[in-house]
Amino acid sequence: MVRYKLCIFLVFIVLLLWSCGHSQRELAVQKINTAKNVLATGDTLAALAIIDSVKILFPEAKVQIGVADNIRKVTLQQMIDQRKLQLIKLDSVIFELEKNFVKEKTEFDMYWQYNHKKQTLNRSWDRSFLQVHLDERGVMHLSSNYMGKEWLSHTGIRVYDGELQSKSERVPVGDALNHRSDFMDYKWERVSYMDGKADSVIHFIANNSSLNLKCVFLGARYYYILLEKFDVEAVVDALKLSEAIKKRKSIELEIANYNDIL
Repeated sequence: MVRYKLCIFLVFIVLLLWSCGHSQRELAVQKINTAKNVLATGDTLAALAIIDSVKILFPEAKVQIGVADNIRKVTLQQMIDQRKLQLIKLDSVIFELEKNFVKEKTEFDMYWQYNHKKQTLNRSWDRSFLQVHLDERGVMHLSSNYMGKEWLSHTGIRVYDGELQSKSERVPVGDALNHRSDFMDYKWERVSYMDGKADSVIHFIANNSSLNLKCVFLGARYYYILLEKFDVEAVVDALKLSEAIKKRKSIELEIANYNDIL
């Protein structure tokens, strides 16, 4: 919408300088034809900016203003209809992706959570692994979960295969997102990489899912694990669903904006 407003401003300035010596009707017809040509190139926002300038610059060209308004309404409605078709297709994609998750919301959750079916509590409570987290907004993050006999005091992770690697940002010990507990002879540590602190790692895993990816927990001591294939699949599935959810919200916002100016 910012680009649309800028187009209107630029068109207004150009036409104001150019309009001397021509009747408003002639200028309006020429601008409508120009808008049609621009529309044919696919630059819809620029065409709409030209159309909207007609009634501002040429208020006496009543017939042409009516023609311009009709073109504007038809164009906007076509854009809305196209976005609605995109939503239908996207909803189908989201429906299929959601089959890989259990959608839950506890009393401690602000948003509905997508928990991957391959990272259930029964499957993961007694191991060290990377867990993917995704909510209904499409916001996702990773957490590194360690279980062992000694404290790592880990503050980050590095995922790699050979020379290829990606490293998270640091979450210091004592931070609210760096948790630890112990029971009997075992130590548990969980570091949550929220607010984009492991986005590069997420995309690295998704882009290299066919490799034998390893992960090292970085702290007072290092701890190495081989990423299980089902944990890698969970990250890949979550990223696809996250992108689809965000795309849906973007399209819904576009439809709302177009309806506002229709």
